[in-house]
Amino acid sequence: MATGKINVSVDNIFPLIKKFLYSDHEIFLRELISNATDATLKLKHLTSIGEAKVDYGNPLIEIKADKEGKKLHIIDQGLGMTEEEVKKYINEVAFSGAEEFLNKYEDSAKDSGIIGHFGLGFYSAFMVAKKVEIITKSYKDEPAVHWSCDGSPNFTIEGADKKERGTEIILHIAEDSTEFLEDNRISELLRKYNKFMPVPIKFGTKTETLPKPEDAKEEDPAPTQEVDNIINNPNPAWTKQPSELKDEDYKGFYRELYPMQFEEPLFHIHLNVDYPFNLTGILYFPKLTNDLSIQKDKIQLYQNQVFVTDNVEGIVPEFLTMLRGVIDSPDIPLNVSRSYLQADGAVKKISSYITRKVADKLSSLFKNNREDFESKWNDIKIVIEYGMLSEDKFFEKADKFALYPTVDGSYFTFDELQEKLKVNQTDKDDKLVILYASDKEAQHSYIEAAKAKGYEVLLLDSPIIGHLMQKLETSKEKISFARVDADHIDKLIQKEDTQISKLSDEEKEALKADLEKVFGEKSSYTVQLEAMDSDASPFIITEPEFLRRMKEMQQTGGGGMFGMGNMPEMYNLIVNTNHELVGEILHTKTAKKKERLINQSLDLAKLSKGLLKGAELTAFIKRSYEMVK
Repeated sequence: MATGKINVSVDNIFPLIKKFLYSDHEIFLRELISNATDATLKLKHLTSIGEAKVDYGNPLIEIKADKEGKKLHIIDQGLGMTEEEVKKYINEVAFSGAEEFLNKYEDSAKDSGIIGHFGLGFYSAFMVAKKVEIITKSYKDEPAVHWSCDGSPNFTIEGADKKERGTEIILHIAEDSTEFLEDNRISELLRKYNKFMPVPIKFGTKTETLPKPEDAKEEDPAPTQEVDNIINNPNPAWTKQPSELKDEDYKGFYRELYPMQFEEPLFHIHLNVDYPFNLTGILYFPKLTNDLSIQKDKIQLYQNQVFVTDNVEGIVPEFLTMLRGVIDSPDIPLNVSRSYLQADGAVKKISSYITRKVADKLSSLFKNNREDFESKWNDIKIVIEYGMLSEDKFFEKADKFALYPTVDGSYFTFDELQEKLKVNQTDKDDKLVILYASDKEAQHSYIEAAKAKGYEVLLLDSPIIGHLMQKLETSKEKISFARVDADHIDKLIQKEDTQISKLSDEEKEALKADLEKVFGEKSSYTVQLEAMDSDASPFIITEPEFLRRMKEMQQTGGGGMFGMGNMPEMYNLIVNTNHELVGEILHTKTAKKKERLINQSLDLAKLSKGLLKGAELTAFIKRSYEMVK
């Protein structure tokens, strides 16, 4: 037996490994299984090119937990190591790598957002083990080796009587890590990190029911047998060519990824590129809600089928983090901070490629089956609108397929919309005014007033639509968006033929004074007297487009740039000077009756706008009943 000291200058490297390297000790199993997988796949390659004269067979990796002995075994049937290789790869490479890593990250590892350290995996075993043993036999015709280290820089190395090729790592689990001897905890980690590893992973056995023999009686129990419990799928859908997969395969893989998700995905995008970088994967569009905050962290990042993280920020463009699925790339640097990721050239190319593939898929879905695309629009629009806002290249492509639905359920692209509206909705300044509603029910009376004029009203209700309208107004010529309740309809689309008021200037002044007297000085209503059609409503409450839009944009981020703080509720009260009721209010002699008419008219306008609530609504109902009597 030989003994030795690992040649590192940091004597207390093991406590440092435990403390700094990984905030999450559980990844030790991922790292050790990754090493076992590499050893197995390297042997496969060497046998395929004739360098290793052995029978590759059907190797697997086995995990065994010895709860009583407090040991965890990771066993592979891969290359194995000779004594020289153990000295080189374990004593020199692994630990010098550990030391170099610690020197670099000791002060900042906890805070730097490091998302993985592949290739530095073996010594992660010391995060959970007080002693680690390696028993290994090389595929070369050399004796087996037993290496042992108790968490100090001292190790022993001697011969072993292992007959079969491969490596067994035995972890003597430390007292503070005994959770990793529990079957449930091990199963959880294997499912999380190793679900799609390319080599079968065995953890225990399971009982399988066999078909009954033909001569069996009905009451006879079906025969059973014990079989290996293989916990992973070594050939997941993303590793195959799209031509090998049917729609049902993609849906089946979605269920494999998200077993608790009961809704089917709307469609998928298969990623497969090998130049100028390697990337495979499948992204799914799920049904999305308008809530931007709950969607993220559903895309899983793998490296050579090993799970790394489900936080793909910086790799996948921000607007696509609401999708689901898998991305697998060996070209994403994992031993760096996230801020570095965003500046990395390869990562930028990957991000651009993913954006382009998503845009191309959406474009083809739109062209090939527009009806189906329209039926899915409300479930996917939040991603497309977000992408149009945040990525100029995506905006250019999406401008051809992004849809603008009307309150009546028709869908138009922007070009179609311009063509349809230009005759009727161009104002006196030659600007196209696009009317929209955000709530069909709440804005019903305003929508009806616009439709009575022959105008088209869009239904735009996503939380970021204000930001997108702003972008469209600045990137397109002579267009503006106006919500139907932003002003009375003749003001929203101003034509040359203006109405003449039935009231004189003196009468208007007197009416305004009467109204402001009833509303009081602290009113949030700015009174505007307008000459409108006599059959238009007498009182209309509107919320100025600019102020309301700024307020909405502020709520979804971005409004703060205007330095408005928490903006107050501000409304315009438009009074139709040509309406019969308005004339009656002006000419009513009794102050009490005049006040009652003004309050009733204002409350009706509030009711139409959805602003009449609480005590005001109760008082209105009571007053209305008294008027009926």
